[in-house]
Amino acid sequence: MTVWQQGKWQRPFFTIWIGQAFSLIGSSLVQFALVWWLTAKTGSATVLAVATLIALLPDILLAPVAGALVDRWNRRIVILVADSTIGLVSLLLAFLFITDSAEVWHICVVMLVRAAAGAFHWPAMEASTSLMVPERHLSRVAGLNQAMNGVVTVVSPPLGALLYAVLPIQQILFVDVGTALLAVIPLLFIPLPQPPRAAAPTEAGAAPAASVWRDVRDGFRYIAAWRGLVILMGIGMAVNFLMEPAFALAPILVTNHFGGEALELAWLESAWGVGMAVGGLLLGVWGGFKRRIVTTLVGMVGLGVGVLVLGLAPASAFWMGLVGLFITGCMMPVASGPLHAIMQATVEPGMQGRVLSTFSAVVWAVSPAGLLIVGPVADAVDVRVPYIAGGLALVLLGIAGFFIPALMHIEQNRREATSEAAASTQPATG
Repeated sequence: MTVWQQGKWQRPFFTIWIGQAFSLIGSSLVQFALVWWLTAKTGSATVLAVATLIALLPDILLAPVAGALVDRWNRRIVILVADSTIGLVSLLLAFLFITDSAEVWHICVVMLVRAAAGAFHWPAMEASTSLMVPERHLSRVAGLNQAMNGVVTVVSPPLGALLYAVLPIQQILFVDVGTALLAVIPLLFIPLPQPPRAAAPTEAGAAPAASVWRDVRDGFRYIAAWRGLVILMGIGMAVNFLMEPAFALAPILVTNHFGGEALELAWLESAWGVGMAVGGLLLGVWGGFKRRIVTTLVGMVGLGVGVLVLGLAPASAFWMGLVGLFITGCMMPVASGPLHAIMQATVEPGMQGRVLSTFSAVVWAVSPAGLLIVGPVADAVDVRVPYIAGGLALVLLGIAGFFIPALMHIEQNRREATSEAAASTQPATG
């Protein structure tokens, strides 16, 4: 009988959780250092946009299948391989810096591999948590995870800037290797509980790969059958198209417009993190409007206002940029939190994994286009132009959402829409 079956979950779970928390901090420090190295090395908005695009691709391309594969594989092995891969590529990159042979394309490859490992790590860890932690404690653990993410967002940028100022980048990479080991070692000795194996494919003799792709197809069909969810997905795509480039260009905004260094970038990112924590607390206490979609649209307008303030900040008013990113961070949970709640409340539990992963992949799929457009534009004109244009578009799009009936009544119509969609995913009989 395992410790999980005996109900003695606290010590093994928090041993794993603490290791994962340290790994998250190490990864955030390295991400900051690599982005700033690219900024100092190239000074190009296009290079930063392409690097961000490369880091996004695994989430976009792998999200629809990663969850299904994690359900079929041993999750402990998935997490071990993912954490080990992140540590190994950091070690390899440190060697390249030690030998003074690191190039921009090396950084891009490392970002790609780290993102691919993360695309499998996150669903494996999330799915394992529900098997390690008793149901009555899941909310507490979720709160701890949110708190840790907030702490990492606030602390990592200034700490990364400090380390970048006093250490060569290869030593910062060694920090990531060490924290990856802290995540791996507990998993070598603590077995994770595994779910029952996935049900056999519906069609006799179907290959496992065919079953995975059928799950992906069902997720797309479910969404396509629900007009309100399609519109909601379109709004999410617009937000990512407009917001992702703005965050990718933050280092160039700091250097070219505000005349700052790594410390100023760290302050901007910390302002965003503090705003996220405040916005999450606000939503948690307030709960939002009765009609969740109204909360999302109000948050979307607020996002646009924050981005506009950042883009309109004069070079001599760095404080105004901090205020803009604080507002943006504060509005992000208000805009995105109800989106998840809408889907969790309306999508059948048996379909949520497929629908959520497919929704996420499609929403993020437009980010590459935004990055490819905005990077060269920022290099050719003024880096503030994407912020001003994007902020104004977000405000107008948020206001326009109030005049779309299918969107405003998405929750009222959920029973009919979800029943029709669920029926469309059932295999034909007879």
